[in-house]
Amino acid sequence: MSESVPLVQKKSAGGGARIEIQGLSKRFQKGDNRIDVLRNVDLVMGAGERVAIVGPSGSGKSTLLQILGTLDRPSEGTVLLDGQNVFRLPAREIDRIRNQRIGFVFQFHHLLPDQTAMGNVALPLVIGGAPRSEANDVAAARLKRVGLGHRLTHFPGELSGGEQQRVALARAMVMNPGVLLADEPTGNLDPKTADGVFQLLLELNEEQGSTLVVVTHSHALAKRFERRLEVVDGGLEDWS
Repeated sequence: MSESVPLVQKKSAGGGARIEIQGLSKRFQKGDNRIDVLRNVDLVMGAGERVAIVGPSGSGKSTLLQILGTLDRPSEGTVLLDGQNVFRLPAREIDRIRNQRIGFVFQFHHLLPDQTAMGNVALPLVIGGAPRSEANDVAAARLKRVGLGHRLTHFPGELSGGEQQRVALARAMVMNPGVLLADEPTGNLDPKTADGVFQLLLELNEEQGSTLVVVTHSHALAKRFERRLEVVDGGLEDWS
């Protein structure tokens, strides 16, 4: 990963959502053993801010991202999205927020193998109630934006690793989410491909103004962010 790329600057309020975490803890029970992964975490991210979170494998950084994305619930504490206590909402409302306001990019793209690139990107729109034809038009436009206009009808197995992750990027941002969460988004790619995908992620985020949280084990990648945090003993500390 190149270290010569300009620092990612903190964004001002725009299309992003304000995130506030208060007293967040997460524990797992394995037999007689209790594992405290996160302990009393407090964090505020301004609308449109960009934050990198680092830490070794097993430190809890991915667990924190899953809670932010409502894929998991905290054992204690609150998560506020634009002042709204997300986990006090009915399950259906949480599902709606996850579909419409939160985008995800994972290390492994998690594309549906039986859907084309266009079908994968259109899926969040269809789930949100858009007509299939309209969803396909939007998905095609997004795929063209990430350089895959010639791959609309290709299935994931027919795409390279970098192309698959570009499809995943287009899918994550097709709803213009207020929050974009990326968990090791380039960790499964070779350095050259990874740099191109990551730069595209930043460009798309710049265009949409989403609040961006990237979890990574790469200090070189994290150094491209103005604000960097590290998971240490279940808590968050500033890292430089």
